[in-house]
Amino acid sequence: MVRSMDDNIEIHTFLYFAYGSNLLKERLQLKNPSASIHCVARLKDYKLIFGNYKGLASDRWHGGVATIENSPADEVWGVVWRMNVADLESLDSQENVRLGAYSPVEVNVKTRGQELNCRTYIMNSCIYAPPSPQYLKVTHLLLHSFPPVERNVVNESGALYGYTVEDEEKCK
Repeated sequence: MVRSMDDNIEIHTFLYFAYGSNLLKERLQLKNPSASIHCVARLKDYKLIFGNYKGLASDRWHGGVATIENSPADEVWGVVWRMNVADLESLDSQENVRLGAYSPVEVNVKTRGQELNCRTYIMNSCIYAPPSPQYLKVTHLLLHSFPPVERNVVNESGALYGYTVEDEEKCK
């Protein structure tokens, strides 16, 4: 929870670490209008993978979508969004939490010498699959979504690239 400058108004917010299609501001804000970019960050000891919940390709993407899994010495770069708690149910719905496809988890991400506690999502019962062409097109739109120092893209193999140490230092 964050308290505003006006002590009479409390704004309830949380931090959300996005690493897949929710890196795209326009997609995330469709159902979560409070989302605002907080910073770029990295999640240590995880890697980005692609797959499908129980091996079933989604009707939306028709192929593999992003998730993360524990992997010592690896890291996943992403964006930390600040969101109102009022959008939490919508975000859970977008991630198919009720259907059991993803589970919300708390992770610590690193950015500019500090550690942030964030909510993120990990796919349950993931069966590896190549990323869908539609999913890759959406994530390629990120080239136009962030300022040049925060550009990010997922390549054909599913690897996230485009951030540098200098970019990390520009985080809030």
